[in-house]
Amino acid sequence: MSAPVYDEGFLGRLEAGLRAALPRWGLSEAAELRLLTISENATFRASDPASGREVVIRVHRPGYHTRDEIESELAWLTALGAEDFVATLTPIPQTDGSLIADLDDDGTTRHAVAFGLLAGKEPDEGDDLARWYRELGAVNARLHAHARGWARPEGFVRKRWDYEAMLGNVRLWGDWRAGAGLDAQGLAVLERTSAVLRDILADYGTGEDRFGLVHADMRLANLLVDGDTLSVIDFDDCGFSWYLYDFAAAVSFSEHEPYIPQLQAAWVEGYRSVAPLSEADCAMLPIFVMLRRMLLTAWIASHAETPTAQALGEGYTHGTVALARAFLARYDADDTDAGRVAS
Repeated sequence: MSAPVYDEGFLGRLEAGLRAALPRWGLSEAAELRLLTISENATFRASDPASGREVVIRVHRPGYHTRDEIESELAWLTALGAEDFVATLTPIPQTDGSLIADLDDDGTTRHAVAFGLLAGKEPDEGDDLARWYRELGAVNARLHAHARGWARPEGFVRKRWDYEAMLGNVRLWGDWRAGAGLDAQGLAVLERTSAVLRDILADYGTGEDRFGLVHADMRLANLLVDGDTLSVIDFDDCGFSWYLYDFAAAVSFSEHEPYIPQLQAAWVEGYRSVAPLSEADCAMLPIFVMLRRMLLTAWIASHAETPTAQALGEGYTHGTVALARAFLARYDADDTDAGRVAS
């Protein structure tokens, strides 16, 4: 398990550096700064009594995205906003017109980006989730169409979320083997599951019709509902992956819930209202859900200081093993279903 990043001292330095940078967005240094979330990044809300303005500022996690990667994310967001493909946050330029602020952290540079606010709240289980997943499917189809047709600017670079990056040797979010509470028996189950996933995904392939630029993190925390409008926020993990991985990300931390098949059916219905989706592709959705579940098990282990990881802990790892057992019963290489799904 890696050492915590967001300890009290680090957060204090971030806030001090951010306060000094507020005038770059036309805010006074007297603005109230409130930490909203710690996940991959630290997100603050700045409320300026002098101007009445409020913005959200994302300070990037050290050692994760390069400046070029952040600029590429913002280029896609700007294009989506200009073409009205999806309701989302738009980055706010600094007074010099640039979108990325460099903050000093005791001699080390940290990157920060400001965004406007969007109305709405995160959907929860009390809402009609199927309704919103139907809409999310349509949003995903539109995003995928945009990604396929958009002429990316020169120098565009984002991470590649393939098997190697998630569960293989690259491990962008850490190693699932470090999962909290994972015992030898569970380790063996997940090792086998990882191997089966590797083989199925290799058969499915990364052709242009199924692999491209995706949001990659449309979980409930990154959705806002306001009336009939569904907005998508936080493109920080956008990158190149299987298009269907967007559904798996959308059920993050809920993969074990009995209502997931209902949400999957709604998502597929919404997607097909905008673009075709074959039965063979639909049969791959549970594969990507298992892939995401193992990736999140690794993320929890490598981000132990975050509230999400602390809330889930060993229980999530044990749930991953239970899901993996069911997965292997259906998709193990000795089962002919695995070959059919990957075709």
